[in-house]
Amino acid sequence: MIFVDNEHNYKPYVNLALEEYLLRNFPGDEDILLFYINEHAIIIGKHQNTLEEINQHYVQEQGIVVTRRLSGGGAVYHDRGNLNFSFITQNRPENVQNFRKFTEPVVEALREMGVPAETGGRNDILVDGRKVSGNAQYISSKRMVSHGTLLLNTDLSVLSHALNPKPAKFESKGIKSVRSRVANIREFLSADMDILDFRERILRHLLRAEDGIPQYHLTAADWEGVHKLSAERYQTWEWNYGQSPKFNVQRVQRFTGGEVDARIEVEKGLIQGVRFYGDFFSGRELSELEGALIGVRYDEGDVRAKIAALPINEFFFGVTAEEFLQLLFHAGSGEA
Repeated sequence: MIFVDNEHNYKPYVNLALEEYLLRNFPGDEDILLFYINEHAIIIGKHQNTLEEINQHYVQEQGIVVTRRLSGGGAVYHDRGNLNFSFITQNRPENVQNFRKFTEPVVEALREMGVPAETGGRNDILVDGRKVSGNAQYISSKRMVSHGTLLLNTDLSVLSHALNPKPAKFESKGIKSVRSRVANIREFLSADMDILDFRERILRHLLRAEDGIPQYHLTAADWEGVHKLSAERYQTWEWNYGQSPKFNVQRVQRFTGGEVDARIEVEKGLIQGVRFYGDFFSGRELSELEGALIGVRYDEGDVRAKIAALPINEFFFGVTAEEFLQLLFHAGSGEA
């Protein structure tokens, strides 16, 4: 196995692009070990509806990056207290869905540090019954990725807020995350260590090379390919939000002029239909507003730009444009 250093990149969309680039373009046949640490971000599973998984208002307020990965599974929160490991291996039947093949060496490394870790469920690493690592896989024609998180010293308060979406009634085929009791590995260490020391301990255990760690050094051409993939996939709204499965969302809010119940149909991230119900008063035909929103990305900034010239307070007496946006993106379902 050969180690690839990501050269202290902390941008999640660059690290995910690097992982995919190595999967598809690595010149040799060796198995690869990649580590990366991300600045605070939410990484969405491939088959998930992004808006069902995140507290969008909190995420935007905190400047948390949201990006989608190639593998399935649930949404996870990353910050600089979380170490991500990635095994990129040949696509062989004995590797596929064999999470323990890749997690057990990590469990052994943690035990070497005095942490009573164990594999749990299908794809987790647990300590005292709490989750410290979640894992997922992605399969391509020749190679596959088996990757996971290691919560060393993650800010769990941010995690709980960021992955706690506002209550709304979603109907979609997205794979919903299963929330688990989580813990930081730091709680179980006898001696404190920072994330880079932790990374080094895990690395040396996994490779156990007496004559130095075998390493592939990324070339300028490699980095050019990585940044191109990052820009074309992992930084795009189309991938991170537009790839969400078709879904319907209901949001309800009571204003001084009455209750408004919005039913929104979204496909490929675009509003395909919207209807408004409630006991509010209106001075204009709602079909004018509903029609104006068709084809607009279900994104707060895009909708704000679209309604800038529309008299929202005439469609809903006493409701401002900002309150209308609050309804569409931050209100609850009315059924909680």
